[in-house]
Amino acid sequence: MMRVTLRMRKVAVIGGGITGLTAAFYLQRKAQLNNLPIEVVLIESSLRLGGKIQTLRKDGFIIERGPESFLDYNNSVRDLAKDLGIEQKMMKNNNGLTYVAVGSNLYPIPNNFMFGSLEVSSFITSGLFSLTGKIRAAGDLLLPKTRDLEDEPIGDFFRRRFGKEVVENLVEPLLAGTFAGDIDHLSIKSMFPQFYQLEKKHRSLILGLKKSGEALRKEHIESYQTFENGLETLVETLESQLSPNSILKGVKVESIDKLNDGTIQLFSNNMAPIKCDAVIMTTPFNVTKDIFTSYGLLEHTPIMQYATIATVTMAFKQGEVEKYQDAMNFFVSRNSDFAITTCTWCNHKWENVAPEGYDLLRVYIGRVGDEAIVELSDSDIEKTVLNDLERAIGLTEAPIFTVVSRWKQSMPQYTVGHEKRMESMKEQLEEEFPNVKLVGSSYEGISVPDCVSQGKSVADEMLNKMFEMQLI
Repeated sequence: MMRVTLRMRKVAVIGGGITGLTAAFYLQRKAQLNNLPIEVVLIESSLRLGGKIQTLRKDGFIIERGPESFLDYNNSVRDLAKDLGIEQKMMKNNNGLTYVAVGSNLYPIPNNFMFGSLEVSSFITSGLFSLTGKIRAAGDLLLPKTRDLEDEPIGDFFRRRFGKEVVENLVEPLLAGTFAGDIDHLSIKSMFPQFYQLEKKHRSLILGLKKSGEALRKEHIESYQTFENGLETLVETLESQLSPNSILKGVKVESIDKLNDGTIQLFSNNMAPIKCDAVIMTTPFNVTKDIFTSYGLLEHTPIMQYATIATVTMAFKQGEVEKYQDAMNFFVSRNSDFAITTCTWCNHKWENVAPEGYDLLRVYIGRVGDEAIVELSDSDIEKTVLNDLERAIGLTEAPIFTVVSRWKQSMPQYTVGHEKRMESMKEQLEEEFPNVKLVGSSYEGISVPDCVSQGKSVADEMLNKMFEMQLI
């Protein structure tokens, strides 16, 4: 029986954030399991991997500069952790209440809204809404579903179902505090496809949320998750398990070219061109678009908007924050006179992020239309945050320390029509560069689980395409 020898293939993964790291890991892992001849090179323009995932460990505190947790609905992170051998290091959050600041007061959020469940009784008892607002929100139970729209803004979608007051006092603060976006421009279909599908399937969002919430409870996903020593544990483990010499840091890919033999050449800022058989690009869309400039590819796809934000983490001695000892976090509505958009009691949410006797508060500032505040000095940002915390929760003491982390142009904004634009763009790319794939937070979800899922899927797709075989 003749044995077929497969030729060596080289795949370049551009971008060392969580998507790129996941893609590189699964390319290498599945190549080893299937005995495939493949060389993987991970190229990162900065001197560290992980992108926005950055954990600072300081004097017994665990401080997340970027994302601090995730909701792993599809178990994509758990599956990755299992493959990495660190599943036992995953942890779930403590129980606690979530509030919304409306005016100068904090109101608890209706039961389980954060985890996909909503009941009429929640609206009836909530101080968030007036009687008129509650009646209008309950109208969702009677309203027909809309005619089939291709897409619409998140704000329009929820106003249509629940009315203006619920959007202002609940939907907008939750979404702005999480995604820093403008709900009158963000796409419901791309940002929250689950709500888009709930209306299609159940007509009433309240009924649909109730049923989906019951399903989630059965699957035990009613919690945020992270890792015992911080979210960067995932990044550090991925980096440690990639093959030696497969990572290039401080190398910025500036352009791309295709050769007559079907291979691809990457040109960077500080080294010789890299020749490869396939490329996985995980860079932000606007960076990716610049790389293809010489081909005129993607020129008709408009640049993507990104929100600029900052995280501000402060440590205090316990007893200085006396109010809301049952609180896990609070979000801020636009009709409140606050600069901050959300605040989390990290030591209420997690067991091990602060030494005993200390509170650790983490605040977001900045959103679309309010980016200038992020440009203030650290001391001015600290003053602004402390002023808001004094008015919101009665905090009057100065922090033991403050960590300010700025994220400029960091949070992709999936505006109306995003899904259609992405489909058109990928069709162009398939025609011109069939062995180049685009994945990451600019495309099909910005959360950590979304990015992990994209990284794993593209690795499978690439290997199947190159070697035309069923993988283990």
